[in-house]
Amino acid sequence: MVYLYGQQWTREQLIRQVGHLDQIAGIKLVEAADGSERGARLFEVWTGSGLTFHVSADRALDISACAYNGMALAWRSSVGDSHPAFTENHGLEWLRAFPGGLLATCGLDQYGAPNVDNGDPMPLHGRLGSIPARYANYRTYWQDDEYCLEITGEMRQTRVFGENLVLRRTITTRLGSSVITIHDRVTNEGFAPHPHMLLYHFNLGWPLLSAEARLVIDTESTEARDAIAEIGLADWSRFQPPTSGYSEQVFRHRPRADAAGFASVRLENPALGLGLRWRYDTSTLPYVFQWKQMGEGVYVLGVEPANCGVIQGRATARERGDLPILQPQETREYHLEVEVISV
Repeated sequence: MVYLYGQQWTREQLIRQVGHLDQIAGIKLVEAADGSERGARLFEVWTGSGLTFHVSADRALDISACAYNGMALAWRSSVGDSHPAFTENHGLEWLRAFPGGLLATCGLDQYGAPNVDNGDPMPLHGRLGSIPARYANYRTYWQDDEYCLEITGEMRQTRVFGENLVLRRTITTRLGSSVITIHDRVTNEGFAPHPHMLLYHFNLGWPLLSAEARLVIDTESTEARDAIAEIGLADWSRFQPPTSGYSEQVFRHRPRADAAGFASVRLENPALGLGLRWRYDTSTLPYVFQWKQMGEGVYVLGVEPANCGVIQGRATARERGDLPILQPQETREYHLEVEVISV
């Protein structure tokens, strides 16, 4: 059954009401035509519950704009949905193409600060975010009395004499749903072991993020990244209005898992009666980093589940003995759910 507009509906009942299901939920592939976004492909998704979002076909099937009942949930940077041709993968230049958005995936073999690992220069947050999806596809279909919306594709990070890592992503939601599900499979299709660092960089903005909002994590431990973050450690869960000259604070949390092995993280805004909840498997993503940036214009909270406890980059992860490695032909799977909730 589909719960929509305050009541339950069967498939037969719904299809009698509309000329096409796109009238109430669907996916549309569009192409931007102006400025640095020209040529960038986007899947527009609407579920009928009030949830709408865009999936960037040319940026790792990441999620850019996201809203609920017309209210923005995600922070968007001044860059916009720029075409990946404008990406500069060295040092901090990743920021020149960083769109923000609900999800910017970082990896597949590096995230965190730029560094040099075994002679290889590693850019901020890796190269995955500028890789267009291959075999990008979408479909809508009935599964019994549920109408499903699905986007799939694969991103290959590779070079001659180097890595050959493939991310196969499936994003799903349903008619009447306020949940986005992300299921990823990362495979080392090369013939040598290779580092594998993966971080899901969710970016929340105003009005969901405000001085009234609170971040809720049942955490076993919370650590500050550096001396600046230490200053704000006692107030990591609370936020302030946009602040001139604010210096970012980054915290590492180790969430407790429930009986099913899943962590739950919530950003709640009682003033709006609304929040976001993340659920994900802690056996594959044992940490969540928090990026607290209360600046003017760059007013954003990053909620970032990760497979490695080091945010200083791959070289540091290797030095600390905390660098995940994918063996040849090995696959690891990741499953996350993001849900709009009432609070």
